[in-house]
Amino acid sequence: MTKQRKILVTSALPYANGEIHIGHLVEYIQTDIWVRFQKMRGHDCIYICADDTHGTPIMIRAKTEGITPDELVNKMHKKHAADFYDFEIRFDNYYSTNSPENKMFAELFYEKMKQKKHIDIKDVEQLFCPQDKMFLPDRFVKGTCPKCKALDQYGDNCDICGATYNTSEVLNPKCSLCGTTPIRKKSEHYFFQLSHFKEYLNTWVKSHLSQEVQNKLAEWLSGDLRDWDISRDAPYFGFQIPGTDNKYFYVWVDAPIGYISSTKNWCDKNNRKFEDFWKNDQAEIYHFIGKDILYFHTLFWPAMLETAEFNTPKSVFVHGFLTVNNEKMSKSKGTFINARDYLNFLNPAFLRYYYACKLSPGFDDLDLNFTDFENRVNSDLIGKITNLASRLAPMVNKKYANRLGTLDSEGKAIVISTKEKAEAIALLYEERKFARATILIREIADEANKYIDTKEPWKLLKTDPAKALEVITAGLNIFKIIAVYLTPILPKYSLMVSKLFKEKEYCWGDSQIILENHEIDIFEHLAQRVDAAMIEKLLEASRQIESVAEPAKVAYELLAPEITIDDFKKIDLRVGKILEAKHVEGADKLLQLTIDVGFATRNVFAGIKSAYQPQDLVGKLVAIVANLQPRKMKFGMSEGMVIAAGPGGKEIWLLSPDNGAKPGDKIQ
Repeated sequence: MTKQRKILVTSALPYANGEIHIGHLVEYIQTDIWVRFQKMRGHDCIYICADDTHGTPIMIRAKTEGITPDELVNKMHKKHAADFYDFEIRFDNYYSTNSPENKMFAELFYEKMKQKKHIDIKDVEQLFCPQDKMFLPDRFVKGTCPKCKALDQYGDNCDICGATYNTSEVLNPKCSLCGTTPIRKKSEHYFFQLSHFKEYLNTWVKSHLSQEVQNKLAEWLSGDLRDWDISRDAPYFGFQIPGTDNKYFYVWVDAPIGYISSTKNWCDKNNRKFEDFWKNDQAEIYHFIGKDILYFHTLFWPAMLETAEFNTPKSVFVHGFLTVNNEKMSKSKGTFINARDYLNFLNPAFLRYYYACKLSPGFDDLDLNFTDFENRVNSDLIGKITNLASRLAPMVNKKYANRLGTLDSEGKAIVISTKEKAEAIALLYEERKFARATILIREIADEANKYIDTKEPWKLLKTDPAKALEVITAGLNIFKIIAVYLTPILPKYSLMVSKLFKEKEYCWGDSQIILENHEIDIFEHLAQRVDAAMIEKLLEASRQIESVAEPAKVAYELLAPEITIDDFKKIDLRVGKILEAKHVEGADKLLQLTIDVGFATRNVFAGIKSAYQPQDLVGKLVAIVANLQPRKMKFGMSEGMVIAAGPGGKEIWLLSPDNGAKPGDKIQ
C-alpha cells in the first residue's frame, strides 16, 4: 500500500480587482485535477487559495464604484468563489489576504526580517504624478521596457521579455491613470535585502525546481540580486508597516503570505495543526503559478520563508499563458471570455477536458482553438467515451432487468488489460502530464469501441442474448474504469457514472473492481454535444460586453476656443471653505453651499449632488470663481462657481487646494 503523504497545494491568488476569465482557469483547473488525483490516491492533501486584495488598484476601483475597498473585496470574493465552484474547482479553503491572520503573519515576517538584519531603509527617487498628487505604484506606470524596448509595458515587469525592474527604470513613463508624465520625487522606503540570499537561492533552486524553470532563472541568479522594495507610500489599501506613519507593505509581500494565513484559517476551522504543514519537514508544499510571476515565487518567496523559518515549497509548478486561435485573448474579437460568460453558454466540464488534453508539465503557452475544442469534445468525450454507456446501458435496462452478467474469457482479458493501465495513468497524473493521460484513456476507449463494434451485441440480442450480455458487461466495465481514470478531470461526470452503477464516489482503487451480476440504474444522458451555434453566441456575447462595458479609450471634450492671457486675468480664482452644505428641495442635481472666501461668505448652487453627500463637504477647501456675476436661479441667488472635473454622474471631483491654503487666498 502507498504511504500516505501530507500535501499542501496552492494556486496563485486571483486579484480582487477583476473577474475570473478563461485564461485564469488554465491554472485552477490544472491544480484542481492534480489535487483531486492525490485525494483519490488516499493522500492527506489540502488545496488552499485566497483573494489577493490589497494595493492601489483596489482602492481606486472602489472609489470609482462609490464603495469602500472592503466592500469591493467582499463583493469580488463572492463572485470569484461562485465562478470557481461552478467550474468544479474545490478549494479546501478559499480565503482573503485582507484578514487578521494575514496581518499577523505579515508583521511576523517583517519582524524576522528586521531581527536578522535583512531590512535596509533608504531614500529613493520615485515617480510621482503631479496631476493625481501621488507616488505611482508599479502598475500605475506604463512605458518602454528598459531591457528589450517593448512599448506599453507596466512599471514592474515586461510581458514581452519577462524582465523585472524598478519603475524608475521605465523609459518614457506615463501615469496610467491620467497619462501625465510623472516627475521624480524622493521618499523613504524599506528594502528586503535579497542580495543576502544569493548562495542560498542558488542551492534551493537546483534542488526544488525543474530544469526548465532553472534555465529561466539562470539569468537572474548569474548577476547581482536586486534588493526588493517592500514598502509603498500612502494612500494605499493594505497593512501598515509597524512603527511607521505612512508606509504600507507592498502587495507582493502579504499576497504569498496569504497561502500561510489561509492554511491557518482552515486548520483552526478543522481542528488541524498548522505546524503540520508549514513547520513539518515531512509535509510537501507545491505552488501552481503562471510564468509571469515566476520571479516572485522562486526568489523572493523562498527567501522570505527561510527568514521567517517556515517550510519552503518542495516545488513550484509553472504553466504558460492561454492563447485563443494562436493569438492573445482579444476583447474586440470576443475571445477575452469571463468565466461567468462561458458558463452561460457551455458546459464547464468541456473546458476542463479540453485543457487537460493540452496540459503538460512545461510552461509553453496553451492554445484554445474553438474548432478543435468542438471536435475534441464531440469526437472523443461524447463520440468515443460517453457513447460506450449510451449504447450499452439502455440494453441492460430494457432486456436484462437492469443487471449485468458475467465475463467470458475474451471480455475478461480486455477488462483486465484496462485495469492494468491504472499505474501508468497514475504516474502521468502525478507528473502533470495530463495530455498524455487523456491519450491513453482515449486509446482504451478506441479498443473498447472496436471490441463492441466487432461483437455487435445489438444483433446478438436476437440470436444469443446470454452472449450479448457478456459483451455488454465487458463494455460497461471498461467504461466504468475509464470514468474512474477521468475523475480528476471530470468530477461531476464521474459522479453521474457512479450513480449509474450504484456505487459511491470513486477512488483510484475502484479502477481495479470488476462488476459482474451487478445491478445498474436507469441510464440518463451524461453529456450533450457541443453546439457550434452556442460557441458563436458566446463569442458574440463577449464582443457585446466589450463594446458596452469597456470602451477602449476615454472620450475627452474638445478644447474651447483659444483665449489670451488678458482674458484669463479677468477670472479671479480664490480658495474657499465650505461652511454648510444641504440639499435643495425640488432640485435633482443641485447642492446649496455656504462658502467662506475670506472677505465674505457666498451662497453657491453647485450641480454635484450625484457625487457628494452634504455632510462630506463641510470643512472642505475648494476653488471658486469669486468674480462671477451673481445669477438669479429658481432656488435663489448663486454667487460664484466651484471648480470641478469629470464627465458627470458619480464621476465629479471638486478641485481642492492643499492643506495650508486659507479662505480668500488668490489662486495664481
